[in-house]
Amino acid sequence: MLETLTLYFQYPFVRYALIVGVLIALCSSLLGVTLVLKRFSFIGDGLSHVAFGAMAIASVLKLTNVNLLILPITVVAAILLLRTGQNTKIKGDAAIAMISVGALAFGYLIMNLFSTSSNLSGDVCSTLFGSTSILTLTETEVWLCFVLSGIVVVVFALFYNKIFAVTFDENFAKAAGTKADRYNLLIAVVIAVIIVLAMNLVGSLLISALVIFPALSAMRVFRSFKKVTICSGILAVVCSFVGIIISILAGTPVGSTIVAVQVAMFLVFCGVGSAVRRM
Repeated sequence: MLETLTLYFQYPFVRYALIVGVLIALCSSLLGVTLVLKRFSFIGDGLSHVAFGAMAIASVLKLTNVNLLILPITVVAAILLLRTGQNTKIKGDAAIAMISVGALAFGYLIMNLFSTSSNLSGDVCSTLFGSTSILTLTETEVWLCFVLSGIVVVVFALFYNKIFAVTFDENFAKAAGTKADRYNLLIAVVIAVIIVLAMNLVGSLLISALVIFPALSAMRVFRSFKKVTICSGILAVVCSFVGIIISILAGTPVGSTIVAVQVAMFLVFCGVGSAVRRM
């Protein structure tokens, strides 16, 4: 197995896939803790379906760089979702469900009406559950992912205290002078960027798992926000790396394999957390 891995690591596409997978997993886990604690976990699911609809439009228009269309549409959707969930009669969970189902249906309808592909079912399945596109990344795409991931990590580090404040007690944060709405908006935009980055890795239907599972696993053992965030980041990186390696060796779908590893790790941490509490 070591000889096989050594052989695979000689190929640039394998190294690119590992780098992008680790970066996306790290970014997802950092904001995942905040989303879980704010009871807004499924915002990733809603935005991923919006990204699916945007990708359908980009495919029909035959754009060479689909991210030029997907990224702004997803960011705008994140802003609208935040405003709709907070300031109208359509509250958070209903707004997410409405946007999620609507975008998914709209995207599939567009692909059926205007797509010229001879394998429409295969294209839809690959977009929803991830595909081998993670193994066909170019150096430019890797650098783009590196830059965007770096921005996400820097933003999280710079505004860590503010994000912590609006996560645990938004009303107190507002009373203390923190512009909570502004930082909620920042979180939504960053999540939108992560969603777009993660689509090639796990597909639009599995992105929520990438965001939620590391945070939930870390919470089984740790209680402080800082420890949960650090543990979540480490878990996400390890699971992504192991999942991609297993996928390459076994020939299984990349996204599904990564999520399966995360589920297994969650069960392990549940057992560890129960043992620690009994001790």
